[in-house]
Amino acid sequence: MREQIEQIRKEALEALSKTNLQKDLEELRVKYLGKKGALTAILKQMGSLSSEERPVIGQLANEARQSIEKKIAQTAQELKDRELALRLEKEKIDITLPGKQPPKGSYHPLSLTLEAMLDIFRSMGFDIIDGPEVETDYYNFEALNVPKDHPARDMQDTFYLGENLVLRTQTSGMQIHAMEARKPPIRVIAPGKTYRVDEDSTHSPMFHQIEGLVVDKGVDLCQLKGILEQFAREVYGPETQVRFRPSFFPFTEPSVEVDVSCFSCGGKGCRTCKGTGWIEILGAGMVHPHVLEQCGIDPNEYTGFAFGIGLERLTMTRHKITDIRLLFENDVRFLEQFDK
Repeated sequence: MREQIEQIRKEALEALSKTNLQKDLEELRVKYLGKKGALTAILKQMGSLSSEERPVIGQLANEARQSIEKKIAQTAQELKDRELALRLEKEKIDITLPGKQPPKGSYHPLSLTLEAMLDIFRSMGFDIIDGPEVETDYYNFEALNVPKDHPARDMQDTFYLGENLVLRTQTSGMQIHAMEARKPPIRVIAPGKTYRVDEDSTHSPMFHQIEGLVVDKGVDLCQLKGILEQFAREVYGPETQVRFRPSFFPFTEPSVEVDVSCFSCGGKGCRTCKGTGWIEILGAGMVHPHVLEQCGIDPNEYTGFAFGIGLERLTMTRHKITDIRLLFENDVRFLEQFDK
């Protein structure tokens, strides 16, 4: 029996030294030390030994068990260390290599243009205000001197949400909100979304406007002209020429359209300006006395001017974009060109 125990010990240690997998290690443990293992089978025969031999064989068996268990633990640690080393080698990162730059977003060209415009007007002392996109008929039309039977309504096909609610067709309604909420002097800019039933390469059913309003004593058309000329030159460059043409808006009198010299040809005439040398950028005028009266402002004491700028048109002329739909299609190839 001594020889059998020693043979089992040697055989087990040799097998363990050749083991490369954790699952094989467990199989060897069961084979030699399990309930039906080789060493356990020897111990079951101890009952046939004499009382003198029994403690001697028992000690040899315990030493063999301890030797095998120690080898199992040692081998298990070696396998664990080896697996960790292999994983670390496989996952090793060379920190001297340049990192992979994750894709990043950029500001939308409309946002870039809007922030540039607001910075210009802030420098002129304007406050930035906001208002609702869903307006009542009163604020969107009637308070702006456009009653229900006025032909100007035909120019603004409208998204109605009910008998008296409408998606605003212009940010001009913010003039009324501002004059009702504030007392002169008033100097505000109101950017925001507007909606009209219109869609082609130069129009969108949803677009953005920047509405400006100044109300104070002694405000006149010359001041309006000075502000808009300064604005145009800030946007298009100091050499830009500005032209004012008579026009009509129900809520301003007199009214003007404002053109700038074509940035592509310098005013000589080209495809961009359709041969005229000029590009229209906004509409403006002196606030109609009736509009002032409806807001509780005495037109005999105060005067004011207002102007409305189409953000999409301004963005397209600044960046030479020919189709307004590019601004809303979210084509990454297009938007990446404006990454600051």
